[in-house]
Amino acid sequence: MIYFLENSTIKITVSTQGAELHSITGKKEGTQYLWNGDPKYWKYHSPILFPIVGNLVGSKYRIDENIYELPSHGLGRISNFKFIAQTNNSITFELNYSEDTMKRYPYKFSLHINYTIEANTVKVTYTVINLDNKDMSFSIGAHPAFMCPIEKNEKIEDYYLEFNEKETSDRMEITKEGYFSHKRKEALNDTDIMILSKELFKDDALVFDDLKSDKITIRSRNHEKSVSVEFKGFPYMGIWSPKGGAPFLCIEPWFGHADYEDFTGQLKEKEGSILLSIEEEFKYSYKISIVE
Repeated sequence: MIYFLENSTIKITVSTQGAELHSITGKKEGTQYLWNGDPKYWKYHSPILFPIVGNLVGSKYRIDENIYELPSHGLGRISNFKFIAQTNNSITFELNYSEDTMKRYPYKFSLHINYTIEANTVKVTYTVINLDNKDMSFSIGAHPAFMCPIEKNEKIEDYYLEFNEKETSDRMEITKEGYFSHKRKEALNDTDIMILSKELFKDDALVFDDLKSDKITIRSRNHEKSVSVEFKGFPYMGIWSPKGGAPFLCIEPWFGHADYEDFTGQLKEKEGSILLSIEEEFKYSYKISIVE
């Protein structure tokens, strides 16, 4: 089921499937900023990554001596959430553990996703609650995809990313199998600009673990329309568009990342995993802002 929120500036739609944001529309000109989900390129819009981010080696992981299996990015994006509340400017969905989730992720949890709109901004808040009688390990992340180009008759080479701090950072190298290799590749050298091109993503996503910036903006050389992601406190950032080119770009703040190729699979030892104590709550937000 699809729900919507709107004010005088923007309108958003959200589905109970995956509690996934489906659209962000500027009301001044009707500009669509979120990717439309065309399956020719990628069928998602803004999936929620939980309780893992990225790929597991062999799609498997361990908790103590027990082996479990999860698809890439986990359960969040393939689960049906329950609608639980709506106000004039916010909407909240919930995913609770079940017999099915326990077979693949053996923890009792509650995951709440809240969307709040204010002026030209969408605030997305993740709340994870440990309902179990033991500590709980997990990762969580965002995967919003934005129209790039925003306007027709443009191409990706008309666009660039603007960081809100000057960056000198190497990207984490990804193997052909979609894991990390422990190697690095130069990506940013004393700059707050990244020029976009199809070639930029020939080796998969650009993933960073040491950015000073907490805001990245997609800008065009041809007009003032833009979309920004503000991700204060998120330790990892992925920037992705499919190899070979597609008319969208993902800016992905994460807590956690895909396995290293030599990872042994013990979830609590996985780099970036969050350890949540009994009855403890994890709560974090990021923001998407548009300029039309």
